[in-house]
Amino acid sequence: MKGFIDDANYSVGLLDEGTNLGNVIDNYVNEHTLTGKNAFFVGDLGKIVKKHSQWQNVVAPIKPFYTVKCNSTPAVLEILAALGTGFACSSKNEIVLVQELGVSPENIIYISPCKQVSQIKYAAKVGVNIMTCDNDVELKKIARNHPNAKVLLHIATEDNIGGEEGNMKFGTTLKNCRHLLECAKELDVQIIGVKFHVSSACKESQVYVHALSDARCVFDMAGEFGFKMNMLDIGGGFTGTEFQLEEVNHVISPLLDVYFPEGSGIKIISEPGSYYVSSAFTLAVNIIAKKVVENDKFSSGVEKTGSDEPAFMYYMNDGVYGSFACKLSEDLNTIPEVHKKYKEDEPLFTSSLWGPSCDELDQIVESCLLPELNVGDWLIFDNMGADSFHEPSAFNDFQRPAIYYMMSFSDWYEMQDAGITSDTMMKNFFFVPSCIQLNQEDSFSTEA
Repeated sequence: MKGFIDDANYSVGLLDEGTNLGNVIDNYVNEHTLTGKNAFFVGDLGKIVKKHSQWQNVVAPIKPFYTVKCNSTPAVLEILAALGTGFACSSKNEIVLVQELGVSPENIIYISPCKQVSQIKYAAKVGVNIMTCDNDVELKKIARNHPNAKVLLHIATEDNIGGEEGNMKFGTTLKNCRHLLECAKELDVQIIGVKFHVSSACKESQVYVHALSDARCVFDMAGEFGFKMNMLDIGGGFTGTEFQLEEVNHVISPLLDVYFPEGSGIKIISEPGSYYVSSAFTLAVNIIAKKVVENDKFSSGVEKTGSDEPAFMYYMNDGVYGSFACKLSEDLNTIPEVHKKYKEDEPLFTSSLWGPSCDELDQIVESCLLPELNVGDWLIFDNMGADSFHEPSAFNDFQRPAIYYMMSFSDWYEMQDAGITSDTMMKNFFFVPSCIQLNQEDSFSTEA
């Protein structure tokens, strides 16, 4: 049942009624404790199926183009291809991964804001024509290297979050769009639509109002130049909760009816990434070292447990140079859970969690309250499906965690009801009955 990121073939454990994610994690914690204590992921592919059903129920008119860089593990890409999503690719390698699954070029968009000439040429060669652009330098590269390109103008949104300085922003201003349209006309580049992106950290729904209004202005402006626009890309920024999806839909649905009504010939697409995969993966890591420090060394994070009590620094066998890479650019969206059972009245101590590199940047959790842990204990992090599967650093011979895939029979039947079977799109899936051994008091049937 073990699969690695670069494996073409992998298996998915089908779980009977009564078996849950906790049982699977317990099983592999026991196995890894005996065989080497390496970190590992458990991926519940059924959660991806549920996310897709949720998308169809709430925002069916908007076609999802999954952001491949978010999680490019083969099982994720294959199951999303089988579900009929499109794919938003940032590189040649991502395009290759998706095309190997039989996805047609029409269902792939090339979204890198800074494209290599060789990769533009590759996109042209394989028929991936739709791509994004936000400046005249990129437009000229596209004109020279991709004669059949169909370009979405990427416009910036006004999502100033709490006045903080955000990451490097991409997207052109509304004012600059006329210049880009003039350039495209001169270069004979097709402009077919508009893209914008609203960050998932943005809490102000008014941003969508401005973005859609600006997009409509660009469509009208493009009409003056003779461009026939037929696509609007509303980007990503979906957190994964049904509430947030419904909240966004509540804001944009009436605006789409006004600006881009049904029957206008405008195709609405989006680029969900973490929406699909974040909750589907859980990471288990092992404590490899610990230090006792004075409690007052912790400057922030949690309420102190008492100046006379010790505090602990724990080092884990995975960190920011591995599965926690996203921690270098954003806050961690998960709370560590101790795997071993401990008493409710057991004392909790101020603790910090670190990766194995001993680098000062390799801090996973600055401060939290945990019972005292020992070397060899396990911590569980949920919501680890997004931005955790990049090529690992060579720091300390970091070993890529194994990935174990699972799906409940009910989720599998739901996929079959939707017309998806393992002998059609999902060629690399090898389904096997679960064979998890539990303690007698936790026993359940594993008969297929």
